[in-house]
Amino acid sequence: MYLTLFVKNIWNFIEYGLTLYFEKLIICLSLIKKLTFGLIVGFCAATAAGQAYERPSFSDNWNVGLSVGATSPVKGHGFVHNARFTVGLDLEKHLTPAFGIGAEALFGVNTSRWPGHLHSATAFDMSYLGAYGSLDFMRLGGKPCARRLFSMGLKAGGGWGHDFMSGNVPGHSFFATKAGLFFNFNFSPRFTVSLSPSILWNLSDSRSSTSSASFNGRRAAFSLQAGLKYHFGRQFECVAIYDGAQIDALNGQINNLRADLDKSVAAVKAAEERSSRLAAQLEACRNSKPEIVKEITVDNRLNTILDVFFMLGSSTVTADQMPNVERIAAYLKNHPEATVVIKGYASRDGNRAFNERLAALRAESVKTLLIKRYHIVPSRIEASGAGIGDLFEEDSWNRVSVCTLHNK
Repeated sequence: MYLTLFVKNIWNFIEYGLTLYFEKLIICLSLIKKLTFGLIVGFCAATAAGQAYERPSFSDNWNVGLSVGATSPVKGHGFVHNARFTVGLDLEKHLTPAFGIGAEALFGVNTSRWPGHLHSATAFDMSYLGAYGSLDFMRLGGKPCARRLFSMGLKAGGGWGHDFMSGNVPGHSFFATKAGLFFNFNFSPRFTVSLSPSILWNLSDSRSSTSSASFNGRRAAFSLQAGLKYHFGRQFECVAIYDGAQIDALNGQINNLRADLDKSVAAVKAAEERSSRLAAQLEACRNSKPEIVKEITVDNRLNTILDVFFMLGSSTVTADQMPNVERIAAYLKNHPEATVVIKGYASRDGNRAFNERLAALRAESVKTLLIKRYHIVPSRIEASGAGIGDLFEEDSWNRVSVCTLHNK
């Protein structure tokens, strides 16, 4: 029976609404435009926020809600005494994180009557079906896509209302506007509990003595609804905004880093090849026998030269080089008037400043052995670094201390 009455009421709504009040639609739309102006401003502000959001598809960012509450006249009747239970259903889509549009239906349960109104013969004594826009104040700035536990905003729109009466007073339709607030408690990404106070104005009641639309408290009802909303579809995701200059600068940095990487790879390859060559030279140096170079001056004075070779990066005299040091010491002991000049050299491998210090340390290392082990008087020894050497064609042989003996 209730289903039959519900269908009958919907048919009455369409019949009376579209035939009796269509001429007043233009007046009402102008009023709706004034009410929703703030929503449009909010929409523009939201789209100009510091973050951009990915453009949603049609199936994204929807929510459907079911609510229950109460409605009571604003003026002219007992507020509590004439309250009636209401049930509501709404479907909403968010176009931006802050701005949404939707459709809603509200039905007043036939539990009481207002003064001057007769009981309805149906399960409902009033209905409202309309469209609305919503503006979430909490998503106008900062991070509009961030999930918030609590949000609030404005909701306003317009539509058609219908009163179902019995007896001598037929049911009648009217154009209405509805405006209010919403307070949402977002307990999960999918479910929201909402509390929505609002006011519904009857702008074109055929029983009114005036034909012009007006916001009159005696032709308005206050509604308070509590409900549960379910969100479906993909939600908004924000991305940072970059201008063309920033992107070009980042691309330039990427290209520079790639060029640096290519240079580093080439340098590593060259260093590996150099290391292989040095390893081969080192092995050849280890397997080579020391050479003794003797130089005779034109005045026929003895000028004997002995070489003490060193390992790569080292100033320590190894055991295989000790015979040369011992020969120098023996000569100095056999010729008390003789002196020795020690020149330290380094190969071209490595840092130049380090090699110059290393060359001096190699000369001092031979001098120290002559003094401490063979007890040669320090005044008979002159030791100094000569830097990078080019005495031998084989570069690894230039890691040497050249000891020149002078006999007066």
